[in-house]
Amino acid sequence: MRSSTWSGRRLFLSWLSAAVADGLRDPHAMIAQVPVLALGPGTGLLARAAGAAVGSRPDPAAVRPPVELTRAAGSDPLFAGATPPSAGLPPARDPLELPAGAVVLASCDGYPEQAFRLGASAWGVRFLPQELPPDPWAEQLLGRFATLVAARAEHTATRAFFTRRADAWEERFAHQAPAYEAAVARLRLAPGGRAVDLGCGTGRAMPALRAQVGPDGHVLGVDLTPAMLTAAARHGRTRHGYLVAADCTRLPLPRASVDGIFSAGLLDHLPDPSAALREWAAGRTARHGRSLDTDDLLAEGNLRRALETAGWHLAEYEDAAGHFLARAVPRS
Repeated sequence: MRSSTWSGRRLFLSWLSAAVADGLRDPHAMIAQVPVLALGPGTGLLARAAGAAVGSRPDPAAVRPPVELTRAAGSDPLFAGATPPSAGLPPARDPLELPAGAVVLASCDGYPEQAFRLGASAWGVRFLPQELPPDPWAEQLLGRFATLVAARAEHTATRAFFTRRADAWEERFAHQAPAYEAAVARLRLAPGGRAVDLGCGTGRAMPALRAQVGPDGHVLGVDLTPAMLTAAARHGRTRHGYLVAADCTRLPLPRASVDGIFSAGLLDHLPDPSAALREWAAGRTARHGRSLDTDDLLAEGNLRRALETAGWHLAEYEDAAGHFLARAVPRS
């Protein structure tokens, strides 16, 4: 049974090598934090994609010191909790200069870069070539990577979708600025207040939020996609508040720490809107003329029930020809 399992793993490794080669030709892949695991010779491709210099002459020395995990591996999303590598796994002996910011996760005497992480989601393991006999540690690593990919699948899909569109997002939706300003006005924030723009994209609501809370207030723009936040900074949104990369359903904020939360085009794209509503209420704009049906989360009755269940009261609901807006307040 184990031999059959390893055959499947080896087929997966062959496919993975080709997938890494194709995926890294797309400059958006690493920016979007698509999980990548490169093994053996594939690690050179990964390092080159990140701007590293890769040598081509292996050290002919016969001595093969054991590979050991570094201290950084203990807090790595993929390596944390992993057992020590099998003693028989041979270290890579060709030169490799990692780019700045790389985290070394496995090392050995004389050959320090045996495994590494680039950014938040790309790993290279140099001492696992594609052609291996069955090895428990290698199987463990592949299983852990498969689990990580599954756990991040939804975030990966979101980032991949929006990363490609981030550069043109501001210009494409510039016409919505008046609607955003009108929706923010409905929040009725007081000077000195604390406001959050969830799913902020390029931060188009942040200027209006800043205008409401004034110079003594606080504005936070939260988005899951780093490329969107980069575009927001490029458009000067850091003049109006802070930008944070985070999941809007798991906000890095203490309870009752903000006075108003704005979101546009976000709630009906979340996998668990009720979980989100337990943390925040929404002021929304621009349904783009899309009609509502009885199953639509944003139909008045459905939205009201979802908000009430999550501890909110639907104070305003407008589905006009030119805009859609819902304003919720905490239920007393």
